[in-house]
Amino acid sequence: MADEKVTAKTKPAAEAGEKCCVEKCKQPVRAKGYCRKHYMNWRRGKIGKKHRYNTCSKEGCRKPVVAGGVCAEHKKGATEGAAPAA
Repeated sequence: MADEKVTAKTKPAAEAGEKCCVEKCKQPVRAKGYCRKHYMNWRRGKIGKKHRYNTCSKEGCRKPVVAGGVCAEHKKGATEGAAPAA
């Protein structure tokens, strides 16, 4: 008999019986109580009550995130200070 290696691709998603916490979703849990599809949506901030990051990543700034992990002020500053395309 050949020994089968268990890799990340061959591991089961979760214990048998655990299902995604989103209503009407019957997929197995991957992380944080969500299936793969809903976990990715949670990471993007599209679903769930508690999101990964909700304040600006710049030091000392506590404003809410708009996009890319920064607030509107820092996002605007990054685009203004950018070098023009050649």
